[in-house]
Amino acid sequence: MKFGIVGCGFIAKKHAKALSNIEGAEFVAVCDKVEDMMKPYKEEYGVETYTELTDMLQSDIDVVSICTPSGFHAPLALEIAKAGKHIIVEKPMAMKLEDTEQMINAAKENNVKLQVVHPNRFRPVVIELKKLLDSNKLGKISHANCIVNWNRNQEYYDQAPWRGTKEHDGGVLMNQAIHNLDLLLWFMGEPKEVFSMEATRLRDIEAEDVSCGTVRFVDGSLASVQASTTVYPKNYEESITIFGEHGTVKIGGPNALYFEHLEYEGMDESEVEQMKERIQEDPWGTPGHQRIIEDMIEAIEEDREPLVPGPQGENPLKLVLKMYESAENGKIVQW
Repeated sequence: MKFGIVGCGFIAKKHAKALSNIEGAEFVAVCDKVEDMMKPYKEEYGVETYTELTDMLQSDIDVVSICTPSGFHAPLALEIAKAGKHIIVEKPMAMKLEDTEQMINAAKENNVKLQVVHPNRFRPVVIELKKLLDSNKLGKISHANCIVNWNRNQEYYDQAPWRGTKEHDGGVLMNQAIHNLDLLLWFMGEPKEVFSMEATRLRDIEAEDVSCGTVRFVDGSLASVQASTTVYPKNYEESITIFGEHGTVKIGGPNALYFEHLEYEGMDESEVEQMKERIQEDPWGTPGHQRIIEDMIEAIEEDREPLVPGPQGENPLKLVLKMYESAENGKIVQW
């Protein structure tokens, strides 16, 4: 299958590298308004370059990865869908729920697949935790902690005028923590109520650089959410801890790659130690972007939904927007 990329910034490099490692994927084109941004891809991969998406879509390309700033995702996705091409879109899926609905509907109407990039789902430790939850090893869930305390200094935000803006980027929730929020929803299910407070403490940006919130889920369980880009001097912690009636599990470290705590009723300790050792040896596993693209190829071949389809990609965005709404109004909001 032939793949193209629109938007040749930092994240596009991950898509290009993933494509080069996938048998059956042919990386053929890039599109960017700035010609200099496309030169490295032409030199390294020999791809065609386009300054207009319309021109790239007239080629025999099969799938397009959207790697532009977030505020541009929706109109590009609509154009790609109308051209009959399948879509892989970086997180967050869009900046507004009206846009995500249009994207989902456009994919359906034009019979194309829509996959949202939430690659953390494919990390070995995350896969094992999901298995534990699906097999009810922890029993009834009491509550969870969802934490992203990272560093993004002012130089990071100053690299591009769209960074930290409410229109095209958002703050720590929309940009850095959204992967962790996706995992929280994947693990815990549908929310019922959301309460949150946001602040912009240390970075000169429009959006928040620190956030603290609480989520009540439909089943009655609770979760606390803490996220920041203000930690000095580097990333400190990304973790999810789940407390159940028969067990407690924490995946953590600077990038939520390891089991920091794993204990549940009746567990086979030697089996658990072997699992921990496997994860320790290869914590990243197959790169998440590669798994996303491989799954898209399989979804097209098998004519099924991708593993992270539009509606699932919409949910973490919805949670972020509900947290923003709560913070703005100073009250609990309904899901």
